[in-house]
Amino acid sequence: MSTGDRHGAADWCKNTAVADDRPAIAKRKSDHLEVAASGRADFAKSTLLEHVHLVHQALPELALDEIGLATELVGKTLRAPLVITGMTGGTAEAAAVNRDLAIAAQAAGIALGLGSQRAMAEHPELAASYQVRDVAPDVVLLGNVGGVQALAMGPARVIELAKQIGADALAIHLNPGQELIQEAGDRDFRGVLDAIARIVEASPIPVIVKETGCGLSVEAARALVGAGVHTVDVAGAGGTSWVAVEAVRAADGSDAASLGGELWDWGVPTAVSVAACVRANLTVIASGGVRSGLDVARALALGARAGGMAAPMLRAQRAAGVDGVREQIDRVIASIRSVCLLTGCRRAADLARAPRHLGAPLRAYLDSLGL
Repeated sequence: MSTGDRHGAADWCKNTAVADDRPAIAKRKSDHLEVAASGRADFAKSTLLEHVHLVHQALPELALDEIGLATELVGKTLRAPLVITGMTGGTAEAAAVNRDLAIAAQAAGIALGLGSQRAMAEHPELAASYQVRDVAPDVVLLGNVGGVQALAMGPARVIELAKQIGADALAIHLNPGQELIQEAGDRDFRGVLDAIARIVEASPIPVIVKETGCGLSVEAARALVGAGVHTVDVAGAGGTSWVAVEAVRAADGSDAASLGGELWDWGVPTAVSVAACVRANLTVIASGGVRSGLDVARALALGARAGGMAAPMLRAQRAAGVDGVREQIDRVIASIRSVCLLTGCRRAADLARAPRHLGAPLRAYLDSLGL
């Protein structure tokens, strides 16, 4: 871990007895980080991004350093089409993780999503674990509230939570699969779409709707368009399964562990979800099992605006702190740039029009949905 840039996290960790005061919240958040980082909750099935085959151009007539990666997201410019998607908050460990990610994102000029702000909404003393503006004043920052919680809170409270962290946009996350497995998780998802529509109408900042590993279907994409949503993070199946995370956390032999095992691979593969949301004219962040710059490029070829990563960034942070995250980001960006050159694309955005071939499993899935 670095020191000088992270005094805020260190001071908060030292002065706050969160683990003692809120053991259930602290344990759940710590468990989520540990299980996600370990890879024990990865999907067995793939994102299907590997079936997006970009055509090699032996005469690109380009220089590597002239390729432009800048892209616009939520009205802001990113230096590269990459988002570190929301993971955590509400614990001392989460504070340190968020600040490392923020420092690295600030340096690279990419976007950063924070984890669910439910913890700070219910326990204001946890708000400091989401505060990163002092180390990342210019980063494009995405707040995060669950759909069911957004319904209960109402637009004014949700918008206030985003303001408290200086967010540039607010992500409302959808996670019915995870909640069904989580002990004492939500079981009633009625009214969430209407709540999203009300927040979109009231919010002074852009609203993103994101899944959490099970993807967005054709039907969900259309419904979100009807609610006034313009940007989504598909968080498709193929990376970390949050159904599986809760199954791993559940007691051996419990109903939750059994159901979680049965639904471990539930969800729409990332590549399919990207295609569905692009067809609905949504601006798309492609996350869910995106593990490399090549994966990002493949998603851009399907029409995504940016790629999103969580687990690779978390693992890099755990291995080497902020320096590890910066190195991971640099590798991803270098890979995207290389793929652009090898496909003859002067800009990352041009990948959406690059020659490509879709492998049979992805083509068949898209055909079955009329995509």
